[in-house]
Amino acid sequence: MIFGAMSALVTPFKHNRVDFEAYEALIKRQIRYGMDACVPVGTTGESATLSHKEHMECIESAVSICKGSGVKVVAGAGSNATSEAIELAQFAQKCGADAILCVTPYYNKPTQEGLYEHYK
Repeated sequence: MIFGAMSALVTPFKHNRVDFEAYEALIKRQIRYGMDACVPVGTTGESATLSHKEHMECIESAVSICKGSGVKVVAGAGSNATSEAIELAQFAQKCGADAILCVTPYYNKPTQEGLYEHYK
């Protein structure tokens, strides 16, 4: 269980690309000011508009920056597509994220059985 203050990170852009220098500065600021966890690539972090590569790079970067700081990483790994959500969740786990966010499919509106299968 992760407790305490957590903040959803924005994903900064510069020249139509993720600005990893600004991203690192945002995460280090979270660490410096005592956050217990950071939350990269949730809906506030542009998860729906990032490419898979960018999404994974943001997770990997957040885990790397938080390593050894005591700040947990709750990585956004949700998707309307179950296979994509699984891929992102497994990647986050492999990178060392402490937990994931997994959004309920919001566009295709599955049935109750479909929701169960998505999370299973």
